[in-house]
Amino acid sequence: MPTSIGTTQMNWMSDQRYMLDKQYKDADNFHARAALHARFGTNEYPWPRWVFDHFDLPADGRILELGCGPALLWRNNLDRIPVEWNITLSDFSPGMVQEARQYLSGNEHPFAFEQIDIQSISFPDDSFDAVVANHMLYHVPDREKGIAEVRRVLKPGGYFYAATNGEPHLRELFEWMKKIAPDCLGKDPPSTRGFALENGAEQLSRSFAEVEMDRYEEDLKVTEAEPFVAYVASTDRLNDDQLATLAEQVAAKIERCGTIHITKSQGLFISF
Repeated sequence: MPTSIGTTQMNWMSDQRYMLDKQYKDADNFHARAALHARFGTNEYPWPRWVFDHFDLPADGRILELGCGPALLWRNNLDRIPVEWNITLSDFSPGMVQEARQYLSGNEHPFAFEQIDIQSISFPDDSFDAVVANHMLYHVPDREKGIAEVRRVLKPGGYFYAATNGEPHLRELFEWMKKIAPDCLGKDPPSTRGFALENGAEQLSRSFAEVEMDRYEEDLKVTEAEPFVAYVASTDRLNDDQLATLAEQVAAKIERCGTIHITKSQGLFISF
């Protein structure tokens, strides 16, 4: 059953206990969402490869990823990682750290794994040439503190790569959800809360002198109901009866029109 709607609903995207217990205890929800993007995205060049293209690091660079999830970024770029890179993958969720470790076990490049809260990073000052936060800053309760911690552990001249969504991201999907349960998302869709393409630069500029942004151009053209409903189910916003109703309506729309268009708005901030 979904979390009750009310005052706490407004903060569910940055409720660490909820995220740990209900959303990211393991990678199941992550994979349900990633599958929708992978199967129906219109950009033939995958997001993890595109993000990796932005890295500008020394041959012996030290990299920390915060909120690594099941290590999708690195699993999709194993053929491109310089041999001497020292990479630490971390997540607030111990389950995610374990899954990242399992997915990368047996590969030739060594990775280190840590459970880390971005609000209190367990490394000394000037430790890394780059820090990566891929779609995770909107989950951080005290983002200003977290971003300041990133700045602290970066070496002089180091880069912070922070990916996030924009306000239009998945708006059609959220509209479908609100047709079934009008209050399921609170006042605003998740992409408008906390840290988005529209407000991220201002937050990053409190700790970094330079902040640049690059957008990833892609939408979704969904031709099957099941992955659409699986994505919605992973959000924990609709109950079983509501999901069944959604499945019927989505399937009917696809049968009539052949596809459902979903807007995407994603990008990467590069701060230094």
